[in-house]
Amino acid sequence: MPARQTAQPGSLRLVVPANVRHNSGGNVYNAALARELAVLGVDVETCPVYGGWPVGSAADRKRLAARLGDDGTAAGSAAGAARNTDAGHTVTLVDGLLACGAPDELEAAAAAGRPAWILLHMPLDDTGSNEAGLERRALLAAAGVICTSTSAAARIRARHGLDDVLVALPGTDSAALAAGSEPPHLLAVAALLPNKDQALLLAALSHLTDLPWTASLVGSDTADPAYAAQLRGTVARLGLRDRTRIPGELRGGALDAEWAAADLSLLISRAETYGLVVTESIARGVPVVVRAGTGAVEALAAGTPAPPEASTAAPADSTAALPGTAVALGTDPAPLAEALRRWLSDPGVRTRWRAAALDARDRLPGWDATARTVLAAVTPDHPAGQPAAAPEEIRRRNIPLPHHTGGQ
Repeated sequence: MPARQTAQPGSLRLVVPANVRHNSGGNVYNAALARELAVLGVDVETCPVYGGWPVGSAADRKRLAARLGDDGTAAGSAAGAARNTDAGHTVTLVDGLLACGAPDELEAAAAAGRPAWILLHMPLDDTGSNEAGLERRALLAAAGVICTSTSAAARIRARHGLDDVLVALPGTDSAALAAGSEPPHLLAVAALLPNKDQALLLAALSHLTDLPWTASLVGSDTADPAYAAQLRGTVARLGLRDRTRIPGELRGGALDAEWAAADLSLLISRAETYGLVVTESIARGVPVVVRAGTGAVEALAAGTPAPPEASTAAPADSTAALPGTAVALGTDPAPLAEALRRWLSDPGVRTRWRAAALDARDRLPGWDATARTVLAAVTPDHPAGQPAAAPEEIRRRNIPLPHHTGGQ
């Protein structure tokens, strides 16, 4: 990778995707990072770029190249390269969804003396060698790579043999404690997409109709309308209409009401690099069920004093210290149904999970810690790039972001 920029920046340009169809975890992270960097005294400019990412058209990549320029200077300008050596240069941090499919533009910026940093929320799909090749070139051209989870960093290191990969975990905003419901209310906040596997959740719930519960599947139904329609049809077919709602994406008071009513939340995505909704759940004292082997297990352990080393493969009994559990899942709904039945039927399990969530709630790091980690990476000499305040102090002064709306 090119030599890292070390001067204190005059400003930081955060280049982000403009047309993600739902409120993703990456969008929440980017907005929180920009907010907290500004609190630390950094002049932050958020630059949305439209395009069919992760690769985009020639016109899309041209727009990205313009954003990689220094204060509008075109890539390759000698004057721009000279300015980059000054103490007041602009540091560019570009979302990996844009950067990883556009290596030509990253290489041009590096050749001009203005290598951009990559903020990588999720590696490109590794099913295609072409995409992997583009990603590798982009990462090598970057000033540095910051991943937003250790699972993403591990995949990048393993796939491309890169050692110099940093991690800046997501923070969490404080939230009101959930009161819960009677009967227990289950909440799944995620965009209605096949990867989120709400179909498996509905199949599991169909095996629990002898127990009292209600459920809401809250998330964008516009990203994949056919899948959303399939889920609503499944609710009717399985006879779950009286106790299961699929309201679409919610915001504001409607979303707050769902969280306030929740007793347990679920994120059982087939693939997940972290899962912000998990820590958002814990911030409300609501335990979570996640799929073992995904990055959501890391989020489940956030705020716990000593996360179990083997939690991704551990059975439910061995994850009692966590605010919930990680369940090994495939296509069979039985393991998930079994875990939910145990929670619904055993007051001791519900009490332990709730207590663990309440304990972890007070230990979650704020977005202040995320911003300091990023700032220390891109500008090690910046006076604000130092250890963050204690989580309690961070939580007291955090300015709330809009809650996750089910777009992740």
